[in-house]
Amino acid sequence: MDGKTVLRKLGSSDLELSPLGLGCWQFSNGQGMVGKFWPVLGKEDVLRIVQTSLKGGINWFDTAEVYGRGQSEQMLAEALRKSGVLANGAHIATKWWPVLRTANSITATIHERLKLLENRTIHLHQVHQPYSFSSVRSQMNAMAELVKQGHIKNVGVSNFSADKMREADRVLREHGLRLISNQVKYSLLDRRIEQNGIMDAAKELGIAIIAYSPLEQGILSGKFHKNPALVKAITGPRKWTAAFRESGLRKSQPLIAQLEELSHKYDASPTQIALNWMIHAHGPTVFAIPGASKVHHAEENVKAMQFTLTEDELQQVDAVSKQILRK
Repeated sequence: MDGKTVLRKLGSSDLELSPLGLGCWQFSNGQGMVGKFWPVLGKEDVLRIVQTSLKGGINWFDTAEVYGRGQSEQMLAEALRKSGVLANGAHIATKWWPVLRTANSITATIHERLKLLENRTIHLHQVHQPYSFSSVRSQMNAMAELVKQGHIKNVGVSNFSADKMREADRVLREHGLRLISNQVKYSLLDRRIEQNGIMDAAKELGIAIIAYSPLEQGILSGKFHKNPALVKAITGPRKWTAAFRESGLRKSQPLIAQLEELSHKYDASPTQIALNWMIHAHGPTVFAIPGASKVHHAEENVKAMQFTLTEDELQQVDAVSKQILRK
């Protein structure tokens, strides 16, 4: 830790985490149905990204079973091992893939998770999607069993609606546990969770929001607005999404201009302003997990935690973002 990162509790747990974690989807090694989304990273690149994150005060890493069919978990564990004492105090969050499965596979696959993670502690185990052949109750009962057996420390979910969050928390309470987090898509260009009850439920129940795609897959860096030709160079499917089209870039331009204006004041980048807004606009409720496919991305993430936007600045960014989303 560099002494500059203020840790905060993840939901009602005793986990003290940096406001930013590192999303590890890009460590999929080109494997599996979601691995093709990112270029393949070599082990040395992964090691340098993980070490840069650790040195900068990021103390947790979010991976998943489905990321490269366990490749991300494996590559993360190897990088943490090779980081030695630097990785002391590193926390791991992973996720169970529920599609076409029942809750029984939560307990059946935990040994595979632990093996790939080199028996490191799973501080947070999450249900990756709300789609399985089993009820929320069955899934939470299985997760509670893993806590009792000492295989995992805390239970989270991902992409759950407000109603399903409440149900998951109710079931866990029967076991003397709580739902700690809901990992959802959230950025200055995608604020649906503020309208559909998810953010309200999180604040009411003391559940953390873990924001994935907080930079809208790189759009909020502003680099595609400056040089639209970069869109053509993107490998993977994200270049076809609406945000990357000419009309999408035109629509988000006022927000990029606002982020750039603030970036000069803080000797920061638009990326860092966007991430800083994310982890401060809702007090301690929202954590974010930007990825990093290059070392300089990890350096960008780290610097985003080293200043705090003023209340006025948070509101200015908020207003421009809302204006764009109303269009």
